[in-house]
Amino acid sequence: MNTIKIALLLCVALGPLSITAQTEISGTVIQKDGTAIANANVYLEGTYDGASTNEQGKFLFTTTETGVQTLVVSFISFEPFLMAADVSQLKNLSITLKEDVNSLDTVVISAGTFEAGDNSKVSVLKPLDVVTTASALGDFVGALQTLPGTTTVAEDGRLFVRGGDAGETQIFIDGIRVFTPYTPSTNNIPSRGRYSPFLFDGITFSTGGYSAEYGQALSSVLLLNTIDEPTQKKTDISLMTVGGGLGNTQKWKNSSLSLNASYINLAPYLAVFKDRNEWQKPFEVFAGETVFRQKLGNGLLKWYTAFDATNYELTQEDVNLPNGLYFKLKNTNLYTNASYSIDLGSRWDMEIGGSFTRGNNQTNIEDNEIDSEELSGHVKLKLKKKFSNQIKLYIGAEQFFTNFTEDFQNPEVSKVTYGYTNNITAAFAETDIIFSKKLAAKVGARGEYSGLFNEFTISPRASVAYKSSAHGQFSVAYGDFYQQPLSDVLKFESDLEAQKTQHYILNYQYSHNDRIFRAEAYHKEYSSLITYNTELTDFSTRFANEGEGYARGLDVFFRDNQSLKNIDYWVSYSFLDSERKYQNYPVKATPPFANAHNLSVVGKYWINDWRSQVGFSYQFASGRTYTNPNRPGFLQEQAKAYNSVSLNWAYLLTPQKILYFSINNALATKNINGYQYATTPDANGIFNRRTLRPAADQFFFVGFFWTISEDGKDNQLDNL
Repeated sequence: MNTIKIALLLCVALGPLSITAQTEISGTVIQKDGTAIANANVYLEGTYDGASTNEQGKFLFTTTETGVQTLVVSFISFEPFLMAADVSQLKNLSITLKEDVNSLDTVVISAGTFEAGDNSKVSVLKPLDVVTTASALGDFVGALQTLPGTTTVAEDGRLFVRGGDAGETQIFIDGIRVFTPYTPSTNNIPSRGRYSPFLFDGITFSTGGYSAEYGQALSSVLLLNTIDEPTQKKTDISLMTVGGGLGNTQKWKNSSLSLNASYINLAPYLAVFKDRNEWQKPFEVFAGETVFRQKLGNGLLKWYTAFDATNYELTQEDVNLPNGLYFKLKNTNLYTNASYSIDLGSRWDMEIGGSFTRGNNQTNIEDNEIDSEELSGHVKLKLKKKFSNQIKLYIGAEQFFTNFTEDFQNPEVSKVTYGYTNNITAAFAETDIIFSKKLAAKVGARGEYSGLFNEFTISPRASVAYKSSAHGQFSVAYGDFYQQPLSDVLKFESDLEAQKTQHYILNYQYSHNDRIFRAEAYHKEYSSLITYNTELTDFSTRFANEGEGYARGLDVFFRDNQSLKNIDYWVSYSFLDSERKYQNYPVKATPPFANAHNLSVVGKYWINDWRSQVGFSYQFASGRTYTNPNRPGFLQEQAKAYNSVSLNWAYLLTPQKILYFSINNALATKNINGYQYATTPDANGIFNRRTLRPAADQFFFVGFFWTISEDGKDNQLDNL
């Protein structure tokens, strides 16, 4: 009995100890502005002890844990809060959660920039759109011409952005400059981008106000990012009315290799659909691309190489030459690019890379022989420091070099060799500051030194974005931008200085439920543009930096793939007011590449019963200026407006076999690119003219695309 009594006495005595071993943990969870956060999770790390906050943000729970423990507070769209302390100190806490600036509803800098890719928070254009937009014909430049800010210059094919000529846009692959991004061309035959869209998974198109990381572009930069990691091994086979292609991707544990080769020859097509040119040798090009990727620890090495060889020979109608203008071209182009990115630890990241370009042109124009070679390179180092989720710093340095030589000769002139060497050293620094989920800023500057001009320039740039509602935001941007003259000037004269623009941008963007709306107003001020005093440039030409001008306008974009079942569409409109005095302009005028109104409508409709996607594109551009020498004035008249409707149809024979049809300018609209006038008047004092029409009013395309992959589902128009 004494034993039982002792046991009972011990239970009674120890009972209060078991109760007092439970510690009460309490507090309040609020936002920065003092608003209570309800339903936040509060718990001790590694235990089941915890609770949720009530409507007043308060929490209360008990624990039997002792000593130092870690209290965790978490709630969606806010950064987790962690506090390590003795449990006895976790009472009557006041905890303020910081907004998670990495969440999808955080404001993003959008002024002047369109992003495309799976990693973008707001994507207005997908890489897939490049090959499924009817008017693009598989060219990424053609797809971008359906976005606002671009101008339709059908006979050229390059990007003309916000009143700038094509030379004012620069293209980068994995952050490294591409010096010769377009295939060579001649009058009235549009160029194409050299690079296959299938090797890229991200596109950033900045129509103005872009980062201090990028220079030597007055109007725009286009950033192409190669795929970091392919999903599987596969082989792609393409058979087309204009040629064929073969691609293969191999994937190993820590590396992968993608190879693409294509051959295009227009001879069979032109035998059936003749155009307005007299071809001695129709357009022919062989192209190959490769991307090698290797994981090295916590870094990634990518090596991209592209090569193409182009040649053709033709005679074109010319108002001054009864027998036409003879033109022959042979071009080879090699571009190789290596980049390496690595996490250095301590929140430092590094990207280093370089590129080399060799372009060679052998051109015959009538009796003139012109051989040119460009050797160009770019080396770049970029460091990123993440101080917190709110502050990131980017610093970098880069070197550009170009060596250009050209030989000219004809029966009356012995061979003359000329050219130039140019080196540009640049450094940049930029910081991203996210004050809250509603307010962010990007501030930076870029400095460049030209060895050719012995000139130093500095370019301040800044952008601010404010989230005005759950799905809408405003952005503003300002920047100075410098660019040296192109080779057609520097090969004759190097005693010049860089050309300059200043960008002012106001942007509104709304994005919600697969719909996006953008409106952007801008003003660009040009100074130090290149002027000269002859009709055609040569060694007798006087060059100067005496030009100036402006470009201002409004760009509007709307895309919706939600409202109408199985239909994805977008509408772009641009208004442009631009004048400049440059080149040999006698007065300030609107240049022929800057038409006032551009409208683009693109639609795609998936028909499940037909296993097909049908699409259309409509492009409208108001008339472009030209000079009529029979009337007083300069660039005083406008050609008629440009209209084109293009259609396409992609039919899935099997999940990996696609039959693709397209027709450009399906309505055979008689578009006009401008007029060529005689250099001398006739007996009546009239300058005769001829109409500059596209080489062909329509273009028909049929292609068969077959993918052989491990899963038996992937195809060249993946997710179609």
